[in-house]
Amino acid sequence: MRGSATSTSITRINGYTRDGALEVPSRLCPASRQPSLSRFKQVCAQTANPHTYIKAFSITSNIPEYFAPHELQLKDPEFIDRWQDELHHILVSGPGVFVIRQFCTDKALLKDVNTVFSAIIDSEASKSRGDHFAVSGKNARTWNSFQKHAERDPTSFVKYYSNPLLAIVAEAWLGPAYQVTAQVNIVKPGGQSQVSHRDYHLGFQSSESCSQFPKATQVASQFLTLQGAIAHSNMPLESGPTRFLPFSQQFQEGYMAYRHKEFQDYFNDNWVSVDLKMGDAVFFNPALFHAAGENKTTNLDRSANLLQISSAFGRTMETIDTVKIISKCWEDVRRLYSEAGMTDQVRAILAALGEGYPFPTNLDRRPPAPGGMAPESEIDVLRRGLEQDWDTTKVITEIMILRQNSMA
Repeated sequence: MRGSATSTSITRINGYTRDGALEVPSRLCPASRQPSLSRFKQVCAQTANPHTYIKAFSITSNIPEYFAPHELQLKDPEFIDRWQDELHHILVSGPGVFVIRQFCTDKALLKDVNTVFSAIIDSEASKSRGDHFAVSGKNARTWNSFQKHAERDPTSFVKYYSNPLLAIVAEAWLGPAYQVTAQVNIVKPGGQSQVSHRDYHLGFQSSESCSQFPKATQVASQFLTLQGAIAHSNMPLESGPTRFLPFSQQFQEGYMAYRHKEFQDYFNDNWVSVDLKMGDAVFFNPALFHAAGENKTTNLDRSANLLQISSAFGRTMETIDTVKIISKCWEDVRRLYSEAGMTDQVRAILAALGEGYPFPTNLDRRPPAPGGMAPESEIDVLRRGLEQDWDTTKVITEIMILRQNSMA
C-alpha cells in the first residue's frame, strides 16, 4: 500500500517515520479531497503591517495604497528598486493586492480610450460573449482589447501603454520580457457579482484537470501572471469594485479549494474592497481569491481595462498578432522616440509591443550574439529600429525575418 509502514504504530513526523524511513508525500491535490478550511482561515487571519510597507500612504482593509510616484521619484533608481521590493513582497508574502492611486492622470486620454472601447463593443454587439465566472450577457466584455485598441486607434494606444508605471509594476512581479494582454469589462447597474475564484492558468480549468497538476506546479503558477485593472470610470463601493480575500494566495491548495462551497461561503463572509477613481489601478496575485462585485447603482456603468500580464516563462491567455500592432503603431512610437530618445515611456511601449523573450527559436539560423547567451528578441529589433530610424516597412520586414528564421 502506498505510503504504508511495516508497523501501524510508527508515527510519521515531517515526512519521515520514526525509524528514519522517508515518507514520500503525495504530489497532487486530489479533486475528491476538500482542503482544510481551518488552515485556510488561519492564513487569511493575518494583518498587513504598515511598518512593512513604508511607501504606502494607507492600508485600507489590509490593502496597501500608494500614490503614483512623482517625476523625480521615477528617475531615482534606488526609490524604484525599493518600491518594487515592497510590491513584490505584497504579492508573494503579504496581502496579495495593492492599489496605485492616479496610475493614469490623463483623463482626456482615458475618455478617448473609452470612446475606442465603446466602438469596439458596438462592432461586436451581435456576437455572443462568454464571461469567466459570471452569467453570460450580464457584462459587456471585450476579449483582446489590447490588439483591437491598437488596430483601431494606435495613437491613443501608444499614449496609454507607454505609461512607465506599467513597466515598473510588471517587472516587480515578473521581471523583464513580459507580455501584456488586456480585456475590457463593463458591469452595468444590476450586474451580479462573480463567484470567488483564482485566475489564469489553473483557475480556468476544471477541478479534475487542475488536480492533475502537482501541488508545486500549482504554487508556481501564480508567479507566471500579474492581474491588474485600470479604472475607466469612478468605482464607488456600491458599484461593486473587485472583492478580495487578502493573504489567500498563500494557501497552497487554493486552486482546488476555491471550487468548494465552504470556501466560497467563507469568501462571501470576509471579502474586502476599496473604491477606485477613474485612472486608479489595482494589481494582485492571480492566486488571490477574488470576484467582481455586484453593481448596486442605478446609473453607473463600472468600467475597467483588465490587464493580464504574463511572464516570459509562461503562456498568455490570448494570441496576440504583434506584427499587426507594430505596423499600426510604429510611426507613433518613432514620434515618441524622436521627442526625447529612449525614455521610460519608450521602453514601456516597446515592452508592450514586442516579444521580449527570444525562445523558442532555431539556433542554427539564429545563434546567440557574440559574447551572449541568446539571440535578438523582437524588442531588441524594435530598439535597433528606433536607433537606426527605420520606417514601418523596414521594421516589419526585420520582424518577419526574425520569425521566419526562428521556425524549425
